Parts: sequence; C-alpha cells; structure tokens
Amino acid sequence: MAFDQKLVAAITEIVGVNGVITNVSDMAPYLHEERGLAESSADLVARPANTAEVAAVVRACAETKTPMVPVGGSTGLTGGTLASGGVLVATDRLNKIIEVDALNSTMTVETGCILADLQTAAADQDCLFPLSLGAEGSCRIGGNLSTNAGGIGVLRYGNTRDLVLGLEVVLPSGEIWDGLNALRKDNTGYDLKQLFIGAEGTLGIITKAVLKLFPAPKTTMTVLAALPELTAILNLFEATRQLCGDRLTAFELISRIAIDLGVAHIPGVIDPFENAHPCYALVELTSPRANDELRTEIETVLEKAFEDGIVTDAVFAESDAQRQELWKIREEIPAAQTREGASIKHDISVPVSQTVAFITEASKQITQALPGIRPCPFGHIGDGNIHFNLTQPAEMTSEDFMAQAEALTRIVYDLVVEMKGSISAEHGIGAFKRKELAHYASATKIDLMRSIKQALDPDNIMNPGKIV
Repeated sequence: MAFDQKLVAAITEIVGVNGVITNVSDMAPYLHEERGLAESSADLVARPANTAEVAAVVRACAETKTPMVPVGGSTGLTGGTLASGGVLVATDRLNKIIEVDALNSTMTVETGCILADLQTAAADQDCLFPLSLGAEGSCRIGGNLSTNAGGIGVLRYGNTRDLVLGLEVVLPSGEIWDGLNALRKDNTGYDLKQLFIGAEGTLGIITKAVLKLFPAPKTTMTVLAALPELTAILNLFEATRQLCGDRLTAFELISRIAIDLGVAHIPGVIDPFENAHPCYALVELTSPRANDELRTEIETVLEKAFEDGIVTDAVFAESDAQRQELWKIREEIPAAQTREGASIKHDISVPVSQTVAFITEASKQITQALPGIRPCPFGHIGDGNIHFNLTQPAEMTSEDFMAQAEALTRIVYDLVVEMKGSISAEHGIGAFKRKELAHYASATKIDLMRSIKQALDPDNIMNPGKIV
C-alpha cells in the first residue's frame, strides 16, 4: 500500500523540503541498527527543527494513526529505534544548547545535542556534565534520556534519570507538556518527568531537558590494579570506597580474556603489565580541588591490599595520555569481541555484593551447557552492572553459536532473577528484550506499564513494538 501522500505533503509543509527524507538510500543513517541484528524501514524521515514542528508532525501522524519512531544517534543496543514503515521523527536538528547556568549548576538543552558537545559546553563553564559512555561522540541526549543511560560515572553521579531536573515532551496526541523547570525542590504532585526517562520513546518525544551540572574535576588519578583472583575485587572496592568516599568515581572490572582480545584486535591497546593476571580493576578518583592528594589516598589503599594479597601489581596513569591508554583497554572490549567472532551480550545487574558470585556461577553454568565457550565479563562492578558477554568457542561457527543464544540467555537471566537482579541494567528493553521482560516481570508490573501506555497513547502509534 502506498504511503499517504497527503501526510507527506502535510509534514513537508511543517518542516520544509529540507526537513523531509523519502529516498531509501538517504534514510540509511536513520535506519541503522547498531548490532546488525535486525533491519529497519520507514516511509518517511521527518527532521523537525524546533518543538513546535515536532508537535505539528506528531499531530499530523496522530490524525491519520500513522506509527512514529523517535530517532536520535541510533547507537542503542536493544533495537529501540527499529521501525516497520511509518514516520521516523529524527531529532538531529534539535541541537541547541539553550543555556548554561553555572551558578544554578544546570544546563538547558535540546534533545538532539550530541553528548560529547554537552560535556564540552559544561567544561567551558568550569562545570562537569558527568554522563559518559562509549558512544558519547555520536549519541544524542534525547536517546540517553529515553533509555536512562548508565555509563562509567553511575557509581558517583547516578544514572541519567538522576541528572535531570526538568523536561519538555511532545505527547502522542501532539500536545506539549512543559515540565522544563530547573528546580531541585518541586513537590507539586507526580514527578511526571520520570515517566518519560527510560520509556524509550513509547510515551512521547522529549524535546528539551534541564540537566544537572557538577564542579569540574581539577585532580584525577587513574590506576589499573592486577588481582590474583576474581574474589579479590570486592575487597578492593570496599577498601577504596571506605577510604576515598565520593572521590571514587569509577570502579571497572576487566577480565583477562578482555585484555587478550583487545591486544589481539585493537590497535593501540597494550597490556601494561609484564605478566598476565586473572582479572583487573580500573579505578578512578576525581576531586574538584586542584592538587588534591588522590595519589596518596589510593597508594594507601593499595599498600594494604598488597599486604593482604588482594592486589598483585598496579599501574598508575602518570599523564592524561596514559589515562586514555588505560581507559582504551576498557572501552574497546565490545569492539574486540566483535572482531574475535560472534558474541552473545548480556547487560545485567545484581546487588554489588553478589557480582562475584554471579560471574562465578554464571560462568560455571554456561561452560557446562556449551564446553569451549569463552565468558567475557566486564564493566561497572562498582554499581553492580556486569556486561556478561559470551564469545563463541574457537572451533564453532558463528551461525552454530548464535543458534544457542536463546538457551544460553535463559541460563544467564534465570540466575540474574534468582539473585534479584535486572536483565537490563543500562541498555533498555527496546524490541530485542521484549519477550524476556514479559517472561520475567510480574503481571502487575506489565499491567501497570500497559495502563500508562494506553492512557497516553491509546492508538499505540508512538514507537510501537517496544517494551510492552
């Protein structure tokens, strides 16, 4: 069936000829699916330049009950922007930084701003916007908000929802909800912004946000510590947290296989130690005070850890270049896994106290189910979020390995739920985890989410097929 040409004309009138894409090849960047697991298609891409145009486009689609999918940087990992026809509402022209209020420690921005640009704008005012993740050079803040993105700073600053004071949202009807306040205290009823943060565009399109800023770090100390066994990592974490308090900004697990894959496949990734170790902790301390004695603090922690056999070696970043080298090891793990072969990815969280037990038991069960499989756990162990990724056995084809994905994922998720964890820590549900959410979530939770969806989007035209 041909797409409604009256709707094409109406949207073109709203956003202008340069704001509409109907050619399939020109749509390609907006149809991108980061993991290559599914194909997306659309009849039209609309690129509104302001909130009024977003609202008008949404109203036009609502009148014809045409499905809409909001699209930002297309860096998500759960198929949250996949479309099957209809209109993609791209936010790339909504890219203005409206205000940086250093005294109020806030930044007001449009939803299409690239995350790295917000970090830079904050730094220019001697402030910090602490959301940081691997895709920050191309992801857009609207997508970060819609998925409640995590990243490396959650331990110190919280998830994305903890960094937001206010939102402006276009609802599925085309109405505009103005909740764009910069207040830290507002006790006037339901906290409506939290409905839209993490909703993955199923309840509306976020168009603006007021974000929290923090004092810019003046001193940073980064250390890669080698551990004799996985069980030592929580001892090191607790010792570091007790002594360093909120100066502990990041605490990341890197497994031995992750370093091996990085060295093998990623130019510039090097093993900074002479000898191999079972696992590593990448630890970063920051302070807003210049010349703070962060090195003395972490050396005190490490000296005791050496004495107790918790740490066997450590490398300090003596410059920003060396800091980047250490972080490169961690950040390039997913790319290294991809170059090694097929990988089944699990973004899970359990209580911090259960992280080692989870990794140990999950690795045991997975290896029993498929001998030769190579578990590659890594990630934000300081906040309980483990990327428990599985690399194919060396002697198995990618196709045969991926045929085992559903069974292996069930083993992992069953254990996560048994440990009262989450099957999606920071990547969201999207299209890819919808069945798993339905399988593991309580009927009450699913009914509540469906009730909210029905109330705001009764025709199910806003990012259909995602979450519920």
